[in-house]
Amino acid sequence: AAGPTAGLAMGSLGRCLARSLPRGQPGLSPPGPRCYGSAPPELQEKTLVVAKPDAVQRRLVGNIIQRFERRGFKLVAMKLLQVDRALVDRHYEELRHKPFYPALVTYMTSGPVVAMVWEGYNVVRSTRAMVGDTDSVGTIRGDLSVHISRNVVHASDSVETAQREIGFWFRRDELVHWESRERDHTYGP
Repeated sequence: AAGPTAGLAMGSLGRCLARSLPRGQPGLSPPGPRCYGSAPPELQEKTLVVAKPDAVQRRLVGNIIQRFERRGFKLVAMKLLQVDRALVDRHYEELRHKPFYPALVTYMTSGPVVAMVWEGYNVVRSTRAMVGDTDSVGTIRGDLSVHISRNVVHASDSVETAQREIGFWFRRDELVHWESRERDHTYGP
């Protein structure tokens, strides 16, 4: 396979990678290989995870965070907040005409939530698998939720959705850029 990620299948995530896309002015070749201490930027994703009111009330937030940390993802933003109707309406806009929407609004505004942004390689797809369904053992919802209407956590369902949802919950300056000292153990050769 050609392109900026061609060498990744051979385990070179933590090594210097020559980028096929030019940096700087269009038409110019890159100035040489670029080194990454973690997954290359083209493989980094961010996703929104919200520990819902039932997770906060049942004191499950630490358990949820621990699962993401154990997976090797990096926390880049987190806050405890009481959600208002306007934020629920923006976040769940596509569900506003569903018959269960009023109950969803009541649920999401019933107590504080913890909103988080996690970063890592393939984080959106991995998070969706980690969250799972309420009846899937070994997942966050399967292990921690007690009913489909109290499903503990929200996770973005695509990279595009994640970008939009992160913008609803966080200002750009609330996302913290930091380098993990364990990055080479996570993404290294």
